[in-house]
Amino acid sequence: MGLDLKPLVTAQPIKLAELSGKVVAIDAFNAIYQFLATIRGPTGEPLMNGKGEITSHLSGLFYRNVNLLVENIKPVYVFDGKMHALKTQEVERRQQVKQEAMKQYSQALEEGRMEDAVKYGKRTSVLTESMVEESKRLLAALGIPHVQAPADGEAAAAHLTKADLAYAAASQDYDSILFGAKRLVRNLAVSGRRKVPNRNAYVDVEPEMIEHDNVLKETGLSHEQLVDVGILIGTDFNPGGFSGIGPKTALKLIKESGKLENVAKVKDQLQEVPYQEIRDIFLKPEVPKIDRIDFGAVDREKVLDYLCVQKSFSTDRVAGTLDRLQKAQDSRSQSLEKWFG
Repeated sequence: MGLDLKPLVTAQPIKLAELSGKVVAIDAFNAIYQFLATIRGPTGEPLMNGKGEITSHLSGLFYRNVNLLVENIKPVYVFDGKMHALKTQEVERRQQVKQEAMKQYSQALEEGRMEDAVKYGKRTSVLTESMVEESKRLLAALGIPHVQAPADGEAAAAHLTKADLAYAAASQDYDSILFGAKRLVRNLAVSGRRKVPNRNAYVDVEPEMIEHDNVLKETGLSHEQLVDVGILIGTDFNPGGFSGIGPKTALKLIKESGKLENVAKVKDQLQEVPYQEIRDIFLKPEVPKIDRIDFGAVDREKVLDYLCVQKSFSTDRVAGTLDRLQKAQDSRSQSLEKWFG
């Protein structure tokens, strides 16, 4: 479901070049799910090799990260840790959605409705433990570090920005704002052309950035009040929020009442929501103890062995992509030598 803060925030379009030289903490699960959903075959099936192994996540991680490295962006992937008990309801809801989508997908295939099959296929994505380990292995071969969060990955990514270890957090969800990320970059992993649902049309999807300080200024709220707005709307820890309250109404109520407990409209519902515990999840999150992030060099042979030999990717295409990256890095090094030489 995710947190619906979109009506309350202003996102500024940015170019990848604007992130050059900066560390970006990417919510790993969020990004990988995007790859699993979008990198699919003509009938909605996930990308697979000859062994029947799903490779959508590896394809997305490889080609997208090479694009980031070409732009001199320094990605660090943050993986989720232990799931909070309050998130169980939302996870169960998502599993039900996937199960229903799988039924719809199978039916669409049987009836030859390929457009519907693609639509429903995207909703069936499942991230397994083996996919997580495969992703970490590929990232290591690319010299890209990863951080294992003790709990929520978005909380850890936001923490890296607050600790000035990262310039921005990257995710499609707005939860990073409630976790206090200084900057949130959306569409980093999925920029490009995207089909408009139920229409034969495409739109350009470009990266955009939301700054935490600007959100507070535009809404006139403190960070604590913004968290209360989120709880009213509904988070992964209280799916659906409070009955009849959308983003704009939630903002109005908190500005008028100051805090959740003072909102008369939801007084009868408060006893059913562990709002203080949810507040603490966002305001006092469990984060990794880390004081530096080390980046490595691309190990060309490891990448080729893993993707081409073990996972049956096209050697020509992978090698050509690595050549493009090497050329960009060599060009950057030569420019620096001229500048400082």
